[in-house]
Amino acid sequence: MASAPQPQLPLFYQDLLPLNSRDHAEWRASPLENAGYLAATHAIPLTSDEFVDAQRDFPIVFTAGESPLPIALFGLNEGVNTFVGDDMKINEAIYLPAYARRYPFILAKLQQGSDDMSLCFDPSAGLLGKTEEGIALFDPAGQPTEYTANVLDFCRRFEEAGHRTKLFMEELAKLDILMDGEIAITRNDMPDKPFVYRGFRMVDEGKLRELPAATLEELAKNGMLMLIYAHLFSLNLMRVVFERQLAQGKVPMIAEGTPAPALN
Repeated sequence: MASAPQPQLPLFYQDLLPLNSRDHAEWRASPLENAGYLAATHAIPLTSDEFVDAQRDFPIVFTAGESPLPIALFGLNEGVNTFVGDDMKINEAIYLPAYARRYPFILAKLQQGSDDMSLCFDPSAGLLGKTEEGIALFDPAGQPTEYTANVLDFCRRFEEAGHRTKLFMEELAKLDILMDGEIAITRNDMPDKPFVYRGFRMVDEGKLRELPAATLEELAKNGMLMLIYAHLFSLNLMRVVFERQLAQGKVPMIAEGTPAPALN
């Protein structure tokens, strides 16, 4: 079974194999029983479709660089996920981004120069295999089962949402309302040593207010204004996530009790 071309694998994925009825006719899928694959990830990609749901649980910010993308922050420091416990499970009723929910499946291009995408999976996840238990991937005739069809549909809808997200980010770029983000959080026992978080982008509220009335009206009509405000409201959760890290003993410090830089 040949792996799909993978010069650079996406977040979470260690390997990729195309799913097909020839090689996987008798394979079954086991349920994902833990979130260990998320444990060392502080930022998970997010589609614009998910802003309204995600803003209730996480800060939504944009990556730094020339082509920013939206991410949901599960922690404020590299390698820190405040929602995955020591038992490698998420024991809270939170919104889990679709990017994480589709794992170990993904739609990937198998041939360079072709836009055709095939349903692939990460074999290192150990969730698919030739076992007696689990959900069948193909029926005796070699056709995808309802489970596999649903997985394919979910991955297709995720790709469509990704396209809408790309258009959303292009519109933000045209509006020129993104700025380099910086948030300082002070602990009561360290009032003179704030924890400063940088390395992300956010909407500049001043520039947003200065947009022409006609532009704001259009943003309201096409739904973008709602997404922008979902992002801005979510920033209030920066302190909440910080407090989670603090309670879990996951706020890194460097020499002489100085806060370590974060999100850089």
